[in-house]
Amino acid sequence: MESIDCHAHVFARALSFVSERRYTVDYDATEAQYLDHLARNGIGRGVLVQPSFLGTDNGFMVENLRRHPRKLRGIAVVEPGVSAGVLDQLAADGVVGIRLNLIGRALPDWRDPAWRALLDAVAARDWQIEIHCEAINLKRVVPAILDAGVKVVVDHFGRPDPELGVDDAGFRYLLSLAGSGRVWVKLSGAYRNGSQGERIAMAATPLLRESFGLQRLVWGSDWPHTMFEQRTGYDDTVRQLHRWLPDEHERRIVMSETPAKLFGWNDEGPGAR
Repeated sequence: MESIDCHAHVFARALSFVSERRYTVDYDATEAQYLDHLARNGIGRGVLVQPSFLGTDNGFMVENLRRHPRKLRGIAVVEPGVSAGVLDQLAADGVVGIRLNLIGRALPDWRDPAWRALLDAVAARDWQIEIHCEAINLKRVVPAILDAGVKVVVDHFGRPDPELGVDDAGFRYLLSLAGSGRVWVKLSGAYRNGSQGERIAMAATPLLRESFGLQRLVWGSDWPHTMFEQRTGYDDTVRQLHRWLPDEHERRIVMSETPAKLFGWNDEGPGAR
């Protein structure tokens, strides 16, 4: 079974960026570069996550999914009110979920009929919702998603407060969600958790493993590490995982078995669908 990188981005500087972006890239992150990183590290498949600065225009990501249907899956960004036709086309192109990047943004108002309709549409397609928010906000975001019968994937160790680390009440709440059986956590982007990010990752990984089991943990490179390009690289993120999970068998579960099920790859061959 092939290894899977569950979190990466592709984009081009010539694309139109949304006005409310937190960051402006001045370089291209191409599918050729990404696939080269995968090949050099013995990783067979990857999941492309729509970058926040491209908003809901998933076109560039989808082009890449169409070119590599056996190697790539996608996580899109959509607005409440998106049509069923758009969602169906995204699914046909290899999208298996949507992302809510809530860093610096208002949290969803789940009382809004448009949001409730979106949750129903995601549930009907057996998709996942990936959550990127500060750990302290997870309690205000996740319950409604679970109540709608939708799978939840929490990005970047749950983004605990850099000062509190694993003592963050939000991170402790994340651990409590393990019993639902429908929450996964990404071991990824440790550098997004402050200057002590690696220390936090080393402390968080055994707690997550104990609570969720390896069957609810996945790994992502977060390539090309936007905002942190000068601090890390693809190979560094692979070495990090070896530190977090030094046991080869455990890494195989987190990098292959768990994500193959979560992202819709099966045993009929690489990326069959």
